[in-house]
This record gives sequence, C-alpha cells and structure tokens, in this order.
Amino acid sequence: MIMKIAKFNRIIALLLFFSCITILMMGSSSTYVHAQDLKTLIDRRSADLEDRVIEWRRHIHQNPELSNREYKTAEYIIEHLTELGLDVQTRVAHTGVVAILEGAAPGPVVALRADMDALPVTERTPIPFKSTVIGEYQGNQVGVMHACGHDTHVAILMGVAQILTELRSELKGTVKFIFQPAEEGAPAGEEGGAELMVKEGVLKNPDVDAIFGLHISDATPVGMITYKEGGIMASSNSFQITVKGKQAHGSAPWTGVDPIVTSAQIITNLQTIVSRNMELTNEAAVVTVGQIHGGVRNNIIPEEVFMEGTIRALNNDMRDAIFERVRTIATKTAEANGAKAEVTISHGYPITYNDPELTRKMVPTLLKTASENMVVTMPAITGAEDFSFFQQEIPGLYFFLGGLPEGGTPAGHHTPDFYIDESGLELGVRSLSHLVVDYFNNTGN
Repeated sequence: MIMKIAKFNRIIALLLFFSCITILMMGSSSTYVHAQDLKTLIDRRSADLEDRVIEWRRHIHQNPELSNREYKTAEYIIEHLTELGLDVQTRVAHTGVVAILEGAAPGPVVALRADMDALPVTERTPIPFKSTVIGEYQGNQVGVMHACGHDTHVAILMGVAQILTELRSELKGTVKFIFQPAEEGAPAGEEGGAELMVKEGVLKNPDVDAIFGLHISDATPVGMITYKEGGIMASSNSFQITVKGKQAHGSAPWTGVDPIVTSAQIITNLQTIVSRNMELTNEAAVVTVGQIHGGVRNNIIPEEVFMEGTIRALNNDMRDAIFERVRTIATKTAEANGAKAEVTISHGYPITYNDPELTRKMVPTLLKTASENMVVTMPAITGAEDFSFFQQEIPGLYFFLGGLPEGGTPAGHHTPDFYIDESGLELGVRSLSHLVVDYFNNTGN
C-alpha cells in the first residue's frame, strides 16, 4: 500500500512538473508573439502616418523661424501634442515645448529630442513649398530657410509622439518629448538651446535615464542609418584675436607697427597647431580663421586688426591643448613684431558623445528597423551639435538618418540648395519609436 502511494505521489509530481514547464513555455511564446505584434504595429502605424508627417514637415518648411524666435513653430507643435492628450509644458528655454507621456506600467524615463530653428539662408530650391520668409538676423533683413533639416526632425518627433501615445497601454515607462529651440545658436546677448533647457531642468521631474536624437543627412542615402560609438561630432569653440599695432603712413612702414603683417603671420602660424602639435592618429581637429577686418584705405597702416575663427576637436585634452597654443602663438607672434594681441576663446558646444554601453545596447534595434546592411558605422565629423549638453548629463545616442535620393547629389547643409528626400522620414519615425519601446523592455526586464 505504501509503495502504491509513493508511486502515485511521483506521478502527481511529474504531472505538476510538466504542467509548469508547459505554462512557462506558453508564457514565453506569448511574450514573444506580443513583442512581434508590437513591432508590426509600430511599423504599420509609421507607414500609415507617412503622408501626415510629410504634410507637417512641409508646413514647417514654409514657415521657418530663426533661433529663439520659433513662436509659430511652437504653437503648431503644441496644438498637435494637446490633441494627443499629453501633459504639455511651454516656453521652456524661451520657445521650447516639452510633453510627457506616462506608460501604463512604471519604468525608465526616456527623452527624445528634435530641434526647431531655421537659418538665415535664402532658399533657391525648386520645390513648391519653398520658403519665402524674411527675418531679421544681426540687424539685417535676411531670407530664412530650414537649410539643415530641423523641419524634418520636428515632423518625425510629432509622428513618434502620436504612435507612442496610441501605444500607451503597452509602454513600461515614461517618454519625454523635447522640442528644442536655438540649436544653431542663440542670438547675441541671449541664452538658448539645449544648454538653457538643461539649466531649466528639462532632464528632471521626472529624471531622464537616457536620451535619443537623430539628424537628417543630405549626403546619406535614403533608408540608411549611420552611427558611431563615442565621439561622433566635435566640440565647437570660437576665438577672437585683436592685434594692436601703431598706425603709420603706408609709404613709411618703419614709423609704425603693422598689425596686418602681424595678423598674416598669426594666421599662418595657427595652421601649424593641427599639422604639428596634434596627434592626428588619435582624433581629428580643426583651427579655422573665418573672418579678418582691418584698415580703411590703401596707404594707411591701421592701428589694429580683428580676426575670428573656430576650433573643433573630438578629444577634450586636444581641445584644451589647442586653446593654449592659440593664445601662445597669437601673443608671442605679435610680441615678435612689436605689437600686442588680445585673445578670447568663447564658450561653445561640448563633444557629441554617444555613450558606449547605451549605443551597443540599442544598435540591435536600429538593425531590425533599417535592416543590417543599411545600418553602418561612420567616422566622426567635425560639425557640432548642442545635443551634447544633454549627453553631458545622461547617457545619449545620436545618429544620422539618410535623406539623399537615389542618384542624387548632396547640395550641403546650410546652403540655399539644401534638399531632403521626404521618403526617408518614415524610417526616422520607426527608429525612434522602436528605440523607446526596446529600451523600456530591455531595461525593465
């Protein structure tokens, strides 16, 4: 009898064991199917919204606004976010807009950023929705154009906000949508951009765990995503040098101290910083003099000359070394000529630095979104981005989205002929949406 009971208990135990295994397998299969269904849903909704995203982009393109003056752009964004029922904050860093979406379950907080401002460029593309807007820049009347693609960034993020709001019940965390003004730099005498947003607490309440951003590229084929772990874009600092000499008649230069000749020597000597002082096998660097002013007529040696330029670096130690060399070369070259040089190096943008751990974690998401052969690593570029101010505070991933049509020739960013193939926007919507959902699921689990 005892043996029969023991045998019966073993049978019951085996049945319970296999029942548990079956339940676990069903649960695992259900989760997998659910994840696949969610991916399919995001992909389908991105395709459904494509025409509307393009419509938003064209409206913004026809109505561009300069840095810290994005009033109508902000209103356009606010209207959309309010219709979605999101908690919307306005006038952040002057004209910025922030919206918060709380998912059905608690979890990490992810921020997505799009920049809103246009440039003082007169558009000459043949598109029917080209900008004819005139604005004021540094006291001058100028054409205004989205010559860097910020209009596409805003439209993409508006689309992502709509999709993720529709998926609120599936989200395991909180999303903060950041529409940022003045990425191209605040007007003289004003603060702005990502730096001011950070100062005003955009990454707080709730505290953001990670941030994602993208930039359209007119040189990258549509359908392609490019990225780089670590430093992807350079720091940017401007420098100003005033060379003071002694005014004299042009026919008797020995009676004065020539700041023009001195400035010419300074400019030439500055070019040796990168070629002779920087370890270029480490990272790239740039020192460029962009403007020089001095003198009023052909036969007068002026009293002073002013020049201004930019410094780009992908390594903070190299950047600091360049600062020191610019000061030394300018002051000592002037001294050797009997002149004086005053050097000012202005506060600028930090290095745009993709957190290595976050990048490695999220690259699989980009691969499944754009397909493996369309997601490639890229070399660092010496352009700059104030997205870097967010990345100084929290881990961030910034990547480039293809906007070059097949067989097209890039006109170049910040030019009157800048052109983007709008068929690339849908991939931007999908990629940001998947990054959020996958980050939630991976981090939460």
